[in-house]
Amino acid sequence: MLQRLKRYLTGDAFRDGSRDSSELRSDGGEQTGRLRGSSELRSDGGTAVESESRLPSLDSEFVRSLPFWLPPFLLMGLFVYGAIGWNFVLSLTDFSGLSLPTYAISQFDFETYAKAFSDPTFWIAARNTVILLVVFTGFCLVIGLLLAILVDQKIRFENTFRTIYLLPMSLSFVVTAVFWRWMYNPQSGVINLVLNAVLTTLGLDPISTNWLGGSISTGILGAIPLVPDVLYYRLFAIMFALTWQFSGYAMVVYLAGLRAIPDDHYEAARVDGASTLRMYQRVIVPQLRSSTISAAVVLMVFALKAFDFLYVLFGSNPGPFGDILSTMMYREAFSANNWAYGATIGLILFAMALTVIGPYLYSEYRRGEL
Repeated sequence: MLQRLKRYLTGDAFRDGSRDSSELRSDGGEQTGRLRGSSELRSDGGTAVESESRLPSLDSEFVRSLPFWLPPFLLMGLFVYGAIGWNFVLSLTDFSGLSLPTYAISQFDFETYAKAFSDPTFWIAARNTVILLVVFTGFCLVIGLLLAILVDQKIRFENTFRTIYLLPMSLSFVVTAVFWRWMYNPQSGVINLVLNAVLTTLGLDPISTNWLGGSISTGILGAIPLVPDVLYYRLFAIMFALTWQFSGYAMVVYLAGLRAIPDDHYEAARVDGASTLRMYQRVIVPQLRSSTISAAVVLMVFALKAFDFLYVLFGSNPGPFGDILSTMMYREAFSANNWAYGATIGLILFAMALTVIGPYLYSEYRRGEL
C-alpha cells in the first residue's frame, strides 16, 4: 500500500507510456483505471467513477481534417448563405439605391412582396418562366431520349456523334445567344435562307419572318381555352435555341442509364414477342426513371439561369413575350434602382429553384444517396 502511495505521489504511475492513469480509491482499495478520461471519487468512498472526455483529441481525424473543410465552409456560409440572408433583409426595406437602407426591425415589412403579387408585369414574367421551365425541359428530355436510343444501337463513330451532340452544352449562354441572333436574322439569317431556298424550289414565295419579334394568328384554335388568339415567336425561338444547346446533356444521362440496363431485359422482351417500340415503352423506359429525374432537375435549373441568353438577345427588357423573372429582377434593381423590389423578385426566383431541387434532394436522402 505504501509503495503504491509513493508511486502515485512521485508520478511514477503516469510514466508507463499509455494513455491510462490511475487514482487511489478513498477507501484505500485497488486503483481503478480509466481510458482517455478522468476519474472521480464517489461520495461514499467506493470505487472511482469513470468518465470519458467528450472533447476530440488533437490527433483525432476530426481535428486533422479542419484545415481542408473549414475554410471553404466559412467562405460558402459568408458569400452564399450570408448573401441570401442579406438579400432577404434587403427585400424587407425600401432601399432604392440612392441612400443607405434602414435596417430598423420596426420598419421591416412585406410591402415589396405585396407589390410583386399585384404587379401584372411580374405575373407575365412568372408565366413565361414557368412555360420556359416546362416546355424546354420536356423537349430536351424527349429529344435526348431519342438520341440516346439511336446512339445505343452500337453504331459506327459512336464517340464522334456523342461529342457532336454534347458540344453545344460546352458553349456559354453568351456565345449561344450571339450565334442564334445571327441565325434568326430576317434578312441574312441562315434559317430564312434555307426556308426560302426550299420554298423557291417548291415554287412558293420567299419569306422574311422576324423570328424574334413576329407573331402568327391561331385562327379557330383560339376558341380553345388557354390558347391565345395570337402566338408570338419570341418565347418559342428562345426555347428552340436552348433545347438545341442542352439536348445533348439529356442524351448523355439517358445513354448512361441505357448502358446500365442488363442485356437480359432486352432478350427477355424479344423472346416474349414484344416489338421494338413496345419493348422500349414497357420495359426499357420505365427503368430510366432515375435518369429522367436527374436530367430534369438540372435542365430546370438551367432554364432558371437563362438570364445571360436573353440579355444578349434583347437587353434588360425582352418585352412581355420574352420577359422572365431573372431579366425583370435585373431591370428593376440595376436599371430602375428599385433594389428592394429586385431583391424580392430574386427571393421568389430562389424559392422556385428550391421547389425544383428540394424534393429531389429529399428523395435522394431517403434512398441513402446523400
